[in-house]
Amino acid sequence: MERIETVFLGVAVGFEMIGAVAMVVGAVIAVVLGIRSLQRGEGGATAFLTLRRTLGGGILLGLEVLVAADLIRTITSKPSIEDAVILGIIVLIRTVLSMTIQIEIDGVLPWRRALLTSGAAVVAGEIARGRAVAPPPDARDPR
Repeated sequence: MERIETVFLGVAVGFEMIGAVAMVVGAVIAVVLGIRSLQRGEGGATAFLTLRRTLGGGILLGLEVLVAADLIRTITSKPSIEDAVILGIIVLIRTVLSMTIQIEIDGVLPWRRALLTSGAAVVAGEIARGRAVAPPPDARDPR
């Protein structure tokens, strides 16, 4: 039984590392996309919005993975009321943080959005938007 606990403890630590890496990589991607937006001449407001949305998406993704790590850690440990209460508080805090960040990104309450968007979808959307570059003016058809 101890071997199983050790394996799942390693899995939980792996999820925690993935969550932290997701936040760091999200921050780096956000800065790069913000700079690219400025270089394309989209203006400071657009660059800031890109930075803010992408950074928020990276944080959301990391929080989602960290909640999974907490669940794995608690389920595989020796069950106790204290562990359950601690897990509940951690999940509640991370859920409130996630909702607050989502509201900040979208500008609306999550339950009022027609389409739910995860943190990964926000980051992927910003990357795709950053790759879409308009053709240079001289390449357009003169017709």
